[in-house]
Amino acid sequence: MVTADPIASFGFEQVSTLRPLPAGGAATAPTHTAPSALAPRTAPTLERRRMWERRYVRRLRASDVLVVLTATAAAGWADAVAHQGTVESAPEFVRAPLLAAAVWVAMLALFHTRTIDIVGSGSVEYLRVAHATGLAFGILAMLFVVVQWPGVRIQLIVALPLGLLGLLIGRWEWRRWLTRQRRRGRCTSRAIVAGTRDDAGYVIRGLERARMLGYDVIGVATTDTAAAGLVVDDHVYPRTGAASDVAEQARLLSVDTIIVASRPEDDPDFIQHLSWELEGTAAELILSSRLADVAGPRISLHPVDGLPLIHVKIPEFEGGQHLLKRALDIVVAGVALLPLALITPVIALLIVIDSNGPVFFTQTRIGRDGREFRMLKFRTMRPNAESELAALAAKNEGAGLLFKVKDDPRVTRVGAILRRYSLDELPQFWNVLRGDMSVVGPRPPLPSEVTGYDGRVTRRLYIKPGITGLWQVSGRSDLSWDESVRLDLHYVENWSVMTDLMIMWRTAKVMFEAKGAY
Repeated sequence: MVTADPIASFGFEQVSTLRPLPAGGAATAPTHTAPSALAPRTAPTLERRRMWERRYVRRLRASDVLVVLTATAAAGWADAVAHQGTVESAPEFVRAPLLAAAVWVAMLALFHTRTIDIVGSGSVEYLRVAHATGLAFGILAMLFVVVQWPGVRIQLIVALPLGLLGLLIGRWEWRRWLTRQRRRGRCTSRAIVAGTRDDAGYVIRGLERARMLGYDVIGVATTDTAAAGLVVDDHVYPRTGAASDVAEQARLLSVDTIIVASRPEDDPDFIQHLSWELEGTAAELILSSRLADVAGPRISLHPVDGLPLIHVKIPEFEGGQHLLKRALDIVVAGVALLPLALITPVIALLIVIDSNGPVFFTQTRIGRDGREFRMLKFRTMRPNAESELAALAAKNEGAGLLFKVKDDPRVTRVGAILRRYSLDELPQFWNVLRGDMSVVGPRPPLPSEVTGYDGRVTRRLYIKPGITGLWQVSGRSDLSWDESVRLDLHYVENWSVMTDLMIMWRTAKVMFEAKGAY
């Protein structure tokens, strides 16, 4: 009876060797030794992906070095001009820029600001760049205190803000470039989603919303035996096979990413075996969990003696972070109200000329902890618009509890323009300054909407509503009710100052695109 070699079944080769010939004797029979531990070799599919990743990282590195050298050189030049430096004193003004540049570039490398798993990811990438920059100049500041080298102080004053701004803009531009490439089908990852049909569909919908991540799903490996493909939002994803054979499917279809939406119920070691089978074939094995839909940034993995424990931090709704958010609101609102004071007379004149009635429109909205406040806006409808609402109920195109009509007859001509570019919401900066609202937060609901909230949706009221938010930069009125709720809940439990700054930046772009604004 011949039995299969368990080692050979994993793809390792066996080698047979001859024992040395004894003196005057014949060769002995070959004996088998332990199998050679041949490490998995990189497949062409994986190498192709790594090639574009390496090229992208090299471009980031060159961009970072250029920005750092420019910022530190500008600071050195400013120092030389201020002190009327001469040729004899030139080394004195070169030493500080070179030192600052060397420390800065080293910190950017030590903080892994260019690792492929975070580039193009937005806030995580920007935070690492900011932290690396802060530590670099912290080291320079300590050096200045200890050594008192001339030129270090001007580096802190000039190079720090100039360089940090340049680095963040550079990363943003490279992120835009990468997004454009992925829209053209380049720099993408060919992926298979494995799991039940329901879980696979959930993952694919999420990936379709985040096309900038660059995952091109070519099929699904399902846990059932049905041969039919999976239909998600009118697109058919073919079934590539069973989830248990997804590693072989990846090799045959030149796939470099496997996304596990759920594992087979009868195979508790599925993930471990799959990771072994993908060695040398795929670049990523991604595990999806619906737990991360809302709690994503608060999830961390802490292995304890080989036992992987997933920690979920419970969100807090008061404390230092919220005081910092309030300080940011006051600064942004104070700055925004200055130009608003200049353009308000012009907008007011246009509103009055277009239709009779007040310039401003106030409406009761629900704020944090269910408190009512009067929200201020530029008037965009006829003065008697509220009394006409009942007649338009049958034309409601809003999602869930929202009332929206795309071609609302109550909107004036000037009002349509103000709504298109979100200019009607500018007076809400006064609400922010008063403390009723925040610059970034969930959409401020009407009292009639809140009465229809269930326990889950009520969580939107745990923090102050915002002038803008994830809903504003993700489609506004084009979003479904469930999607707008999901975005608001995600923000409520996972916001950060960096997230707020990113949303403010994206809001400016959305205002000019005017997508979903009506």
